[in-house]
Amino acid sequence: MNKPQKLVITDLSQGLPAITPSFGAAQASASAVCLEEQSHSQGVTITVDGDFKAQFELYWQPVTEQMLRCWNDEEFTTEQAAYGIAFLILRELTDLTVIERSRKGTGFDYWLGSLDTDEELPFQDKVRLEVSGIRKGNLTRVKARVKQKKEQTKVSDGVFPAYIIVVEFSTPLSCVERR
Repeated sequence: MNKPQKLVITDLSQGLPAITPSFGAAQASASAVCLEEQSHSQGVTITVDGDFKAQFELYWQPVTEQMLRCWNDEEFTTEQAAYGIAFLILRELTDLTVIERSRKGTGFDYWLGSLDTDEELPFQDKVRLEVSGIRKGNLTRVKARVKQKKEQTKVSDGVFPAYIIVVEFSTPLSCVERR
């Protein structure tokens, strides 16, 4: 593998087509809490496995007591952190970004599209995204979650492919698979 690229998690505060700057900043904050609660230091390497092989050095803002109080719900925090890191990894590995939040019951979280989306045909050549986070696990648990999430996306199968991204924070590692 090549030298890891840098992922600056606070870049989420610039926003994405379907993520406001304030929501991106919140996801960056959740990511910082998850990483520091696992005793990681700035520049820790996250390994990406699955359909892509990559490594990224992660950088985030310092965690404050206020952030810890704000992000006290471990499950919710892990979910929001996983979204943020998944969005950044996906943008580095593909030409896709989040363009719209999915509705409940669809079996996936976000619609993906390219930055040069044709406004007249906004869902042409689009992809579904399902993200999951694990605060503390291992590769076996990550692979099991990927399998579970692949099944979950079958509810909305049709013409659009799907990316499944699971982010695990204790190692840290991520698995990115397309179905």
